Amino acid sequence: MSFLSRAFLRAPVPPEQRGISTSDPGLAAFLGALQPTLSGIHVTPELAMGLSAVSACVKLISGAISTLPMRTVQTKPDGTTQRIRSWLDDPGGPDGPTDVEWIELVVMDLLLRGNFFAEKVYNGAGQLLWLTPLPACSVNIEVESGRKLYRVQLNDGSSQVFGDSKILHIPNMPLDGIRGASPITSAREMLGGAIAGERSAHRLYKSGLLASAIVTPTAPAGLSPEATHDIQKNLNKMVAGEVNAGAIAVLNQGLAVHQWQISPADAQFIETRKFAVEEIARMFLVPPHMIGDASSSTSWGSGLEEQVRGFQKFNLTPWTSKIEARLSRLLPEGQKVEFDYRKLIGGDPKMETELLILQTGRPILTVNEARAMQNRPRLDGGDELPGGLPQQGAAA
Repeated sequence: MSFLSRAFLRAPVPPEQRGISTSDPGLAAFLGALQPTLSGIHVTPELAMGLSAVSACVKLISGAISTLPMRTVQTKPDGTTQRIRSWLDDPGGPDGPTDVEWIELVVMDLLLRGNFFAEKVYNGAGQLLWLTPLPACSVNIEVESGRKLYRVQLNDGSSQVFGDSKILHIPNMPLDGIRGASPITSAREMLGGAIAGERSAHRLYKSGLLASAIVTPTAPAGLSPEATHDIQKNLNKMVAGEVNAGAIAVLNQGLAVHQWQISPADAQFIETRKFAVEEIARMFLVPPHMIGDASSSTSWGSGLEEQVRGFQKFNLTPWTSKIEARLSRLLPEGQKVEFDYRKLIGGDPKMETELLILQTGRPILTVNEARAMQNRPRLDGGDELPGGLPQQGAAA
């Protein structure tokens, strides 16, 4: 277990009281993030996840990327690449999250907080073993003489400063070149309005302002409070509940029933809440229909395969490229990290098989290369291209 892991597992104690200058840029950014929006809502990642559209987008993107195999590949002298085993096959370590959970955590931190931090854990020989995720809210970035330092707040109230050799930082859109910004931060005003709309709708239902009908007396004298209570009780008894659903109420006390109709203002309010779903989907670059909004369509294609390819190209690839670039820096020269999209964007099995047969019949793929794509074992003599041209580097 790493030093920071043990520090975060300690029982928290009240931190010491220290004077902090308001000119500190980290503190100023922190306070700015807590400022209310124009709707009066303090937007936080936890509060934003309370919106079903935000939760659906985050789960969709992080879930899709976490299912992609993350490979370590090495470039050979002839320019081709081959997969090799590395510590990134289990990036969280034996006691940490699994590879799927680790990747999902990386993407969720980038989506909700704009930054992912992890402690680099080495063995006695100085070899990198794994990366232990750190809470993004516990890490503050400081710059001294052009060098980035990471101040990590521990559970006991103290803090320690580490350099790049000890901390991995994956930022999303670092507007200041240092700390990343999340979609939640960039669209906080829109999210504040969406949260305010949700709360207004809940208060509307709670206060009971959505009556199904209004009963008024036809006599000029009106009704006494006792008579009003009795009539309301009798009407509810006659038509309320699943047994009386659709029943006809008969009134013989000089009463008129007016069906409650939604006002233009209420209709506009409902339309605003629907528009918030589209805005959130646009914020995460997710087609609305992929988070359950059937009223919207996509311009990425009509077929499922075309839509998946569009989602991979315009949404998932930018996120995985950020992760690949940062993790590749931790590997020896000539090695890099790649996410394998073949399972996600794979087409019809019959068409894929026919394509492999066509490619192995021409000097494009060897039999063993085609079998490797299908996770099948190698065959003796399967490294020769059609026409008697042996594949470069094949076993004799």
